[in-house]
Amino acid sequence: MLKEGDRAPDFRLKGDDGKEHSLSDFRGRKVVVYFYPKDDTPGCTTEACGFRDSMENISSKNAVVIGISRDSEDSHRRFKSKYGLNFLLLSDPTSDVCRKFGVLVEKKMYGKSSMGLQRSTFIIDEKGKISKVFPKVTPDGHSMEVMQFI
Repeated sequence: MLKEGDRAPDFRLKGDDGKEHSLSDFRGRKVVVYFYPKDDTPGCTTEACGFRDSMENISSKNAVVIGISRDSEDSHRRFKSKYGLNFLLLSDPTSDVCRKFGVLVEKKMYGKSSMGLQRSTFIIDEKGKISKVFPKVTPDGHSMEVMQFI
């Protein structure tokens, strides 16, 4: 996993708005990049709604929020619409960006191993360096942790 002080790798991913976005598009602003396992699941919904409800405060600190998962753009659109999410969701179907950030990890459930996303958040400064990493995030109250940092 990337650590504080590392340069955040640039990427290009399609968003829920149908457009391609890169991290460098947001240079000059703080960027909260959070990786989450799956749209419309309990933990992911709790985390997303926390960011939604904090967006006014986050925006006032010259920051944007970007959620990234391996779900499709269509899935992101439905998730965003269902919960009134007010930030960008990006689709990483090949897991390339997840690998670059080091959040694709081996998970074990019922004795079986599979690769899955570790819920993690990276706060990237205005120049593209990682200023804070929140690994293994607990969804409830996470947006408040982020707010306290930025």
